[in-house]
Formats: sequence, C-alpha cells, structure tokens
Amino acid sequence: MDRSMGCEGSSVPEDRTEAGDDKEYVGFATLPNQVHRKSVKKGFDFTLMVAGESGLGKSTLVNSLFLTDLYRDRKLLSAEERIMQTVEITKHAVDIEEKGVKLRLTIVDTPGFGDAVNNTECWKPVAEYIDQQFEQYFRDESGLNRKNIQDNRVHCCLYFISPFGHGLRPLDVEFMRALHQRVNIVPILAKADTLTPPEVERKKRKIREEIEHFGIKVYQFPDCDSDEDEDFKLQDQALKESIPFAVIGSNTVVEARGRRVRGRLYPWGIVEVENPGHCDFVKLRTMLVRTHMQDLKDVTRETHYENYRAQCIQSMTRLVVKERNRKDRSRN
Repeated sequence: MDRSMGCEGSSVPEDRTEAGDDKEYVGFATLPNQVHRKSVKKGFDFTLMVAGESGLGKSTLVNSLFLTDLYRDRKLLSAEERIMQTVEITKHAVDIEEKGVKLRLTIVDTPGFGDAVNNTECWKPVAEYIDQQFEQYFRDESGLNRKNIQDNRVHCCLYFISPFGHGLRPLDVEFMRALHQRVNIVPILAKADTLTPPEVERKKRKIREEIEHFGIKVYQFPDCDSDEDEDFKLQDQALKESIPFAVIGSNTVVEARGRRVRGRLYPWGIVEVENPGHCDFVKLRTMLVRTHMQDLKDVTRETHYENYRAQCIQSMTRLVVKERNRKDRSRN
C-alpha cells in the first residue's frame, strides 16, 4: 500500500521529484511545512489584557489594532458612576481571519480600575483573574482528557500610563510590581497627541528610568539570532527603544493630503494613527501581531505559567508530606 496517498497538498510530487534528483534525500526537510499546515488548520488563539484608568483610549486602541469593533454594546458610565464602580473583569472574544489564517482573539478589559477615590489594592481582582486562568489550565492539564484544552491564559497586558503627570504614579508602580511575575507587561504612553514630540521623549525617558528604579520587569524582547537579516535587526532595535509605546487611537477616517487615513482632526492639522512620525502605533502593532505574538505566548507558557505550576506542585507535595507525617504520628 502506498502510504504517501494520505498526504495533503502538493508536497507529495515535490518529495518524489527531490527523491528522484537526489538519492540521499530522505524527506524530513518538509517537517516545517507539515507543522505549518497543521497549525493553520487548527487556528491560533491570543489573549490580550488592557488595563489603566478610564479615558485613556484603551477601547479605541484595541479596535484600531485589530480593525474590529469589540465594544459596540458597551454602556458608557457617568463620572459619578465611574467613581462608585468597583474593578471588574470583562471578556470580549472575536474570531478574525486573514489570508486563510484564523485567530481567536480574546480581549480582557478591567473597567473601574483606577477610577475610585481610594484605589488601594485595586490591582487584586486583576491578579486573581490571571491566577484563575493558570489554575484552570493546570486542572485541565492534570485531568484525564487533555485533548482539547482551551487556553485562556493572559499572554500580554497593555498597561496604559496617563500622559498627564511627571511619570509613573504610585498606582502604576503598585500594579506593575504586583503583576510583572504573572504576565508580560507592555507599558503604553496613552494619548500621545496631547504632548509635543520633545515632551513625549522626556516622558518616555522618565518612565524607563522609574521602571528600572522600582525593579519592574516589563516584557523583554528576545535577542535576534545571528542569522537574521540586518533589516529585521534594525526593526527589532527600534521596537526595543520605543518602550513605552506612545500611541494614538482613532477609528475615524479623515482626509489628509488627498489620502483617506485613520486619524484625529485638529484646528492646526491632522494626527495620523498609522504615521510613524506621529506616534508608535505601527510599532506596537508590529510587535504585538507581526513579530512577537508567538514569543509572548512562549514566555507565558515557559516562564509565568511554569512558575505558577511549580508553586502548585510544591504546595501539593508539602500537603502530602504533612499528611503522611500526621498518619505516622497517629500510628505511634
């Protein structure tokens, strides 16, 4: 029986051609193609958390990044209602398809964060949510049926920093320090169009200094491999130097120099969302979607989740040892 009949696509004729041309050809060079086909067929998932006080453009930025409207049913609260609101966690899921590749995108929002008069420990519901997703994945992974485990772990948290102030507020420091061991934090300087270019650079420098001073571990870009081309290395370096990303969000299409672009119209001119000279939106989208989405998932799995899993196993081991010692004492 010819076992090659079960293969999909055009790889079989290619393999035979290679085998005919080269007697030493085995065929395992097609493994990346097999993995690619399987991955595309299965689809991908990504969970993105957005956090920061109200009015910093979180919803607008998310819609701009993924060209979708995740918040069409959202109820806008008054200032008084926002002050009284407690922190809650909401999830918005959407299936996106681009050139045959399917992405299951889940946005985790944190309405009420930082809006109260007293914001003491308002980060706790967020931390608890992240831990709950780790716990659920750990339970599913340890169960009998592990075939279709749903991954709801948070892969990245965009933390929005207000442009009004002299750097990080105590709440910003408290939030990031509480969560940096649990999730990949990417700091965002919101509403960059309220600042002049020199102010943006000064603010970025100040935030970077304070992140280092307070020992906050934000997402670290992996080093480029030696065989990467120079253009990719330059792009990667530009992304690293852009932290925190100064962004502007807008879903409004305006006319600029005969072109229709997404941006904001002011009496003095137009701020274009996708103009690298105006803000870091394109760099953020490049990092989040085109170059580092898989690395964000890998770091979540290999570092943050593994740390949580190790703690769980240690706790279970201590309980087992404690119970065994108790039984031994009762026998004696």
